[in-house]
Amino acid sequence: MNPVPPPSDQQPLSRTAAVVVAAGKGLRAGGSVPKQFALWQGQPLVRHSVESLISAGIAPVMVAIPRGWEEVAAAALQGLPDVVFVHGGETRRESVACALEALADDAPDHVLIHDAARPVLPRAVIDRLLAALASAPGAIPALPVVDSVVRGADGQRETAVAREGLFRVQTPQAFHYPAILAAHRGWNGGAEAGDDAQVADAAGLAVALVAGDEALRKVTFASDLETAPMPAPLPRTGMGFDVHRLVTGQDLWLCGVKIDHAKGLSGHSDADVAIHALVDALLGAIAAGDIGDHFPPSDAQWKGASSDRFLAHAAALVAQSGHAIANVDVTIICEAPKIGPHKAAMRARLAAILGLPIDRVSVKATTTERLGTTGRGEGIAAQAVATVVPQ
Repeated sequence: MNPVPPPSDQQPLSRTAAVVVAAGKGLRAGGSVPKQFALWQGQPLVRHSVESLISAGIAPVMVAIPRGWEEVAAAALQGLPDVVFVHGGETRRESVACALEALADDAPDHVLIHDAARPVLPRAVIDRLLAALASAPGAIPALPVVDSVVRGADGQRETAVAREGLFRVQTPQAFHYPAILAAHRGWNGGAEAGDDAQVADAAGLAVALVAGDEALRKVTFASDLETAPMPAPLPRTGMGFDVHRLVTGQDLWLCGVKIDHAKGLSGHSDADVAIHALVDALLGAIAAGDIGDHFPPSDAQWKGASSDRFLAHAAALVAQSGHAIANVDVTIICEAPKIGPHKAAMRARLAAILGLPIDRVSVKATTTERLGTTGRGEGIAAQAVATVVPQ
């Protein structure tokens, strides 16, 4: 298990695990899958809080799931480390008990018990809960009731209830693991507990209150899933680098422009090192591999091919991914030839291939002060950066 930093240097490191309750049917949310596996902000609901726990250094994370939904649960949390699935029970309390028992062979010091239906889990709440365990066997996040409260029946108001001293209880709830395990084992089987603080209370455990967070709201109804705000799409940036050897008897192509020079670049295609770097930058921005994946040098059809085709292909892939090219920036690294006289033509050529205004295409040049391969005139290198934005 991963250690969680203690509140001070004088306290020993503690081991903290988590239980995420995701074993219900979630019928109130409708849909064809239980609520915890439905999409919220583009990801399965349960994944959000599990990711937050893992990023806080909590491990393992025991996820209680309903029987028959193992494959769906595995897909929902695919790629996340330190996740262990356990089958839940008929009630929330039984599901928690199953997960706590599964931790017994490698018992942690502390455990956080959280509802999958609360996807936003601020790190500050986790920190407050763990700090409270230094002086109490249990701690829960809570918010004061600020609205007027009344009792009612049959659609009618009966009497007002004083809201002073009333709190809205949230999860995760934190406990010393041995204490909450014993509390669940000793549960008397009466009316079901609404949360683990009630189980702790029945066992005589003191439970501290810490400040909760409005972000910890519970996703309950179908409308909560439908109206969940989607995160704003973000721009993406890729970087490319390439180098080719200068040889006699070859034409020199840079940025799609033929340059008059005593030597040209050696490569399977026309070896336009600047375009090759830019292709990799565009592919990197959309996580689509590199130029070798799309145009392998082992394929004879690309021998001597114009690199313009590679760049046009990369631009098409960017468009297919739902992005547009915002700008590109190419730096050519060589001692000779001089790039300055050709920069305008290079920018114009790249802009034409990419279908961009020329003010969004930059071409620069530099040297390595006669150091290394380019400095000795043995080759030319190029690096490129490309930014793409959602359309």
